[in-house]
Amino acid sequence: MTGLLVAGTTSDAGKSVVTTGLCRAFSRRGVAVAPYKAQNMSNNSMVCHGPDGRPAEIGRAQWVQALAARVTPEPAMNPVLLKPGSDRRSHVVVMGHPAGEVSATDFATGRRHLAKAAHEAYDELAGRFEVIVAEGAGSPAEINLRASDYVNMGLARHADLPVVLVGDIDRGGLFASMLGTLALLEPADQALLAGFVVNKFRGDLGLLRPGLDELERITGRPVHGVLPWHPDLWLDSEDALDLEGRRSAEGATVRVAVVRLPRISNFTDVDALGLEPELDVVFVSDPRDLADAHLVVLPGTRATLADLAWLRSRGLDAALTAHVAAGRPLLGICGGFQMLGREVRDPEGVEGPRGTVAEGLGLLPVSTTFAAEKVLRLPEGRALGATSTGYEIHHGRVTRASGAEEFLGGARTGQVFGTMWHGSLEGDAFRAAFLAEVAGLAPSGVGFADARERRLDLLGDLVEEHLDVDALLTMARAGSPPDLPLLSLTRGPVEGTR
Repeated sequence: MTGLLVAGTTSDAGKSVVTTGLCRAFSRRGVAVAPYKAQNMSNNSMVCHGPDGRPAEIGRAQWVQALAARVTPEPAMNPVLLKPGSDRRSHVVVMGHPAGEVSATDFATGRRHLAKAAHEAYDELAGRFEVIVAEGAGSPAEINLRASDYVNMGLARHADLPVVLVGDIDRGGLFASMLGTLALLEPADQALLAGFVVNKFRGDLGLLRPGLDELERITGRPVHGVLPWHPDLWLDSEDALDLEGRRSAEGATVRVAVVRLPRISNFTDVDALGLEPELDVVFVSDPRDLADAHLVVLPGTRATLADLAWLRSRGLDAALTAHVAAGRPLLGICGGFQMLGREVRDPEGVEGPRGTVAEGLGLLPVSTTFAAEKVLRLPEGRALGATSTGYEIHHGRVTRASGAEEFLGGARTGQVFGTMWHGSLEGDAFRAAFLAEVAGLAPSGVGFADARERRLDLLGDLVEEHLDVDALLTMARAGSPPDLPLLSLTRGPVEGTR
């Protein structure tokens, strides 16, 4: 099979960035390329269409990578999606549709069916595309999980994929993590790890060169390039690790506070606001941080009931009520919208004990009832005089009180807005209408889709300039070199030492 696995020394090392950049670079060369991630653990997801035409759910990163590859996103590109519901259990999505739950203790025995589904999806995808750029998860050197791994070296072994290892030099310990990752792999896995890529480098490359040369000498494997840190490189993220850096440009006059819920999901809903020159978008978790905000956004969550309780425990419920009482606008999206209603019911135990009933914040005349069957939709409509589109991913069914004003599948009362639609703010016409309504702003002319495409092209340019794309494409087609040296670790202390 023809493809390449992009693995990382750690989570958030840059696997998604390198995978996305290679998809764009290979596509520029006329290669029919597709992204793939066997298993993604993320609450940032997207709706696409499955092969049967039904709406299906995949990780947001793979959806963006498909755009980079200039192909249509599909469930096979992310056949297994785990959506954390608690610290120990995750909801499972297989080929775009709900498939029960999995616990932290199921790693060793309970995931064989997921591995089978993931590898079958890879094989089917590889039969239709010239090259697959696969993204790993976490680190391939999680030796406690190797026996059940089907995302990193398990996938590489299944499809005989060469592996390039990405390390984030901004974290420190780059060379130790790269060398240690390789050395911890068993011989058959080491035989597939064929090179390295450095991510987020700042400074003089000449100062880094001696370390790169030594890494190549010790491992017998090339460094395929060093990607620089770039301030304009901002891709749709799959987790909340980089929320602190998601701000708009200097000189903004309108402060937007996004409540950073513990189980926040689909926070990319506010990415388009971050591109508006008049908006300063910040993520907050302290009630005091709402005091000077003009607009507050209560985003989606994978656990509405738990995060509603968290709001109250921190006094954010009172801060939100005071914000609205002062006549300032509040936008709730999906789970955030549900919290703004009168009550949230869970008769089937979707999120907690059966029969749970929680009082909402009472800021909108709606009630929510959870149902076991998940809703996946790609709706279209109009609001504030503008056409709008979005996507829905939820278990909650919202009922509006008689006479309540409808707003994008939700409701509006005065300056309080609630919608079940993710992604609506990405529409330029609707975003302009919304900002005119809540902040009196004139249209900025910012085009979100164009901005995303420019970011993908920028990433493609960086990859073309700083990585050996030809060598990586050749390796994807030909496989790992047959004579890669093996490294071994001394097991235990050397005799005579203390």
